[in-house]
Amino acid sequence: MQNFKKVGLVARTGSPLVLESLKRVERFLRSQSVEIILEDLAAGMLGQSDLKICSQEQMGTHCDLVIAVGGDGNILGAARTLSPYGVPLLGINRGRLGFLADVSPDEIELRVGEVLAGDYTIEEHFLLEGEVSCGGKKEVASALNEIILHSASMAKMMEFDLYINDAFVYTQHSDGLIVSSPTGSTAYALSAGGPIMHPSLDAIVLVPMFPHTLTSRPLVVPGDSELKIVIGSTFGTDAKVSFDSQLEFNMKPGESVIIRKKKEKLKLIHPPGHSFYSVCRSKLDWASRVGD
Repeated sequence: MQNFKKVGLVARTGSPLVLESLKRVERFLRSQSVEIILEDLAAGMLGQSDLKICSQEQMGTHCDLVIAVGGDGNILGAARTLSPYGVPLLGINRGRLGFLADVSPDEIELRVGEVLAGDYTIEEHFLLEGEVSCGGKKEVASALNEIILHSASMAKMMEFDLYINDAFVYTQHSDGLIVSSPTGSTAYALSAGGPIMHPSLDAIVLVPMFPHTLTSRPLVVPGDSELKIVIGSTFGTDAKVSFDSQLEFNMKPGESVIIRKKKEKLKLIHPPGHSFYSVCRSKLDWASRVGD
């Protein structure tokens, strides 16, 4: 296992609970004699002046481990930034569900200590990459959870054509389409009726949003598939495509987005004892039977 010597700290701003945990993990890291590098936003929260400060992008070349304090949304942003550099990410959960940030605030010293001692596992998650043709130019963005195509107007039906590996699949009338990675299958796609997929699966799921036909169901395709979605003109409706609900582009009829698996993967670190099914039981309130 890799020994981590340069540890970066990133955090979501605006929450006293996040600040509390950020201070706690920073104090513990100081006691472990590792070099601490603060993201500029985290530095602003801590008010530190004696630690190295850099942008989240620069952490990719300066750190061999990054700890993200906050909810899964904080992980999503850090994942998109850090995945090209191969820097592993550990999440301290100060959000609501915490499928990705799975270290609880009251176990910071124990769990971070285990990771620094080399007692951890690395779980690789692939990201989705979208190439958006809009406004006469191309924009490229990535998402760890999902890429969502939806009508630009509130609760208005849209039309789009779906192609997979250049083969026509269907023309759909609906409120939109969720294209999710296995990681995102427990996020927005789940609330829309999509299946739960184990993070190790090499697959992409397409979940229609309120389709205008009862026979339209979620579709799971191989992870190396290339998807092309073309906005139709039947309803004359503009559309939007969003990446992890954090980055968004406007689209018009005739414009398209091509979605494929991103080459670089997120390396997510888990302390000992992590189980995807245990997380599902806890976060999704699955019924469980107590053993004898």
